[in-house]
Amino acid sequence: MSNQVILMSYTMYCADVATLEDFSKELPVGQLLERANRDRTPDLDEPTLIGGDIAVKPGADRNADPCTSTGCLWLKNADGNVYIPYYISNQYSSREAAIITRGLESFSSVSCIRFRPYQNGDHEWLSIESRNGCYSYVGRQGGAQTVSLARSGCLYHSTVQHELLHALGFNHEQTRSDRDSYIKVYWENIQDGMSYNFDIINTLNQGTPYDYNSVMQYEKYAFSKNNRPTMMPIPDPNVSFGQATQMSRNDIDRLNRLYQCCKYTVA
Repeated sequence: MSNQVILMSYTMYCADVATLEDFSKELPVGQLLERANRDRTPDLDEPTLIGGDIAVKPGADRNADPCTSTGCLWLKNADGNVYIPYYISNQYSSREAAIITRGLESFSSVSCIRFRPYQNGDHEWLSIESRNGCYSYVGRQGGAQTVSLARSGCLYHSTVQHELLHALGFNHEQTRSDRDSYIKVYWENIQDGMSYNFDIINTLNQGTPYDYNSVMQYEKYAFSKNNRPTMMPIPDPNVSFGQATQMSRNDIDRLNRLYQCCKYTVA
């Protein structure tokens, strides 16, 4: 089977998978995230970040995938949907909140994920705030779980989807367990102290191929200290990668597989 996107025929939820909007005028998501977090000065109550924008708790194993080691999924309702409460901070203007809301709603047309506003009595929810930079924890943490989308630099459709995919349980594509078969890392070009951003994690890949077009894939100059590539695709270095401005079909496919949203067969 090739590494092209596997076309699936879904029997529930997935009729609109092919409906992907055009956000091509935005910069690639990796560039937006790196730019937003480059000079980040966190407050004392903010978490440590790894991989550029992944929040980790003190003492956490930085090379562990929560979905593999401890479980990270949000709970599924009896109707087959996964309802995830969210609260959008009043720090945002109506226009900024609309960008976030659009990102949240983009999941409902392609999966069984249903983000809904926080209600009294909810025990766990995403607290979307303008903190210092763009970041999220990986997977369900319990209680109020911060997703930071700073007003300065993070309010793009791609960055909203990227951080929400982290919150749903996904790591970066370039840290996939099979990364070395598809990406060559040039460690000598990585900024000092940033090499851990490229450490391989024992990820759950949901039987999907490596995706150069994933919204979770950074571009080839990510964290470069000398304007030389830190990553190149192999065996063909001319393959385009890290240019995503929204979720790819593979991103959608693996989300549905992780949460068992759809019954599907290979077309």
